Amino acid sequence: MYETLVQEAFDNNVVVEERYMSKRNKGLYGDNVIWINKNLETLVERTCVIAEELYHHYFTIGDITELSVIQNLKQEHFARRRAAKRLVTLEGLVEAYKNYCYSKYEIAEYLRVTEPFLEMSIKYYHEKYGREVRVDDKHVLFLDPLGVFEDIK
Repeated sequence: MYETLVQEAFDNNVVVEERYMSKRNKGLYGDNVIWINKNLETLVERTCVIAEELYHHYFTIGDITELSVIQNLKQEHFARRRAAKRLVTLEGLVEAYKNYCYSKYEIAEYLRVTEPFLEMSIKYYHEKYGREVRVDDKHVLFLDPLGVFEDIK
């Protein structure tokens, strides 16, 4: 997935560079450049970061690094939610359960995201849909606690 996102960036005239940054910065976006922190240890971490930074490219206006400004915080959360919807779909969560992934660690590994990213995604879906959401005609995804109900008729 990382390579797909790098190609998407390239196709949208965005340069992706890996460079050493402070540990508090996993990635940054500005002026058609995405910087990924070289200190990130796994490709999975890089994938989560580049997904979010791509959505900053698509939707963020101006410098939003000062997160005490409410408008900046809203743009930050918007990019994170879009990345969550892209990498952790409702269907993907159901597929993980159908493939015997029950712990957050197993689900994150199956979906190729970090556990914190998975948790952020689940929290987003919980805020959007409440405790449960029907994913298709056969599956209900419970978000608190996390689980899947398969309606066999």
